[in-house]
Amino acid sequence: MSFKDIKGQEKPIQILKEYIRHSRLAESYLFIGPEGVGKKLVAKTLAKTLNCEEEILDSCDRCASCLKIEKGQHPDVHIIDSSTKVYIDAQGIKPDNGDSEAIGINHIRQLQQDISLRAYEGKIKVFIIDDAHNLTAAASNALLKILEEPPKDSLIILITAKPTLLFKTILSRCQILKFYPLTRPALEDILKKDYSLDSSLAHFLAYFCEGRFGLALALKDTQIFQEKNRVIDEFAFSRQTSIDTLPIRNRQDIRFYLNILASWFRDIYLIKTGVAHFELINLDRKKDLLRLMQRFSFADLDEILAILSNSSFYLEHNINTKLLLSNLKVGLWKE
Repeated sequence: MSFKDIKGQEKPIQILKEYIRHSRLAESYLFIGPEGVGKKLVAKTLAKTLNCEEEILDSCDRCASCLKIEKGQHPDVHIIDSSTKVYIDAQGIKPDNGDSEAIGINHIRQLQQDISLRAYEGKIKVFIIDDAHNLTAAASNALLKILEEPPKDSLIILITAKPTLLFKTILSRCQILKFYPLTRPALEDILKKDYSLDSSLAHFLAYFCEGRFGLALALKDTQIFQEKNRVIDEFAFSRQTSIDTLPIRNRQDIRFYLNILASWFRDIYLIKTGVAHFELINLDRKKDLLRLMQRFSFADLDEILAILSNSSFYLEHNINTKLLLSNLKVGLWKE
């Protein structure tokens, strides 16, 4: 994918293209914005553009360099996150133990080793640190030393949705670019026109994803539409506790269930206040929402949304997931 194919981020892309045109690209950038708005996609496309053989202020997506970067096979473009492997070498670099979501000191030592080498075949070495808020304190300090004196012909891009968790000294060393979601109607229109999604799925994805284009693309070929209705039917329409019928592979599944239920009761709240129906996330179930509207008072809905918020909090603190879901259902059906 090239810059011209990325929707909704025209402003940061134009800024980057101007920097390239005038040879004023900084040595390090911090891309800030909500999850799923295209920050990583822009970073990867920037890496392709800087190393593209055609030099057109965009990636051609045809040359050997662009194709290698797209496939994650370019020796001079590195994407680092908590899943990145860290190799044992003569310096004793090895994987970190501890938090599986952390980007540890050994990840940055590996970066330091790689960035000190000359480019193998590209014009510029690019290091993309995704979810940079997961850097440990030791890793942050090590990265800070690199940012203070970055090697020539290298670029470091940090990506985060939680900039307040980064060291202020790291923030001060990076050029900051902000990314924003599309308006929900604009994303809905793109999903219908450019991706041929039917109206119901396009509307749900645009509103559920809150205009986040990248997240909508990631979900468009999944069973999310069927799954969200299954969750609604299980929790909002049935008093029977059959939690085991829901597939639970990991805590991310539970987060999804909680988000779906929050969207459902949010819709009931809005419909009671007289908000236009096109603003509903679950517009495909408008009849059910209208039918259930009278069952809940505003006080009921306030309590339910608080229960869902508390459930999200408990989930992050490692409560037993089946117990959490069972208690949640009891709370939703409490008289």
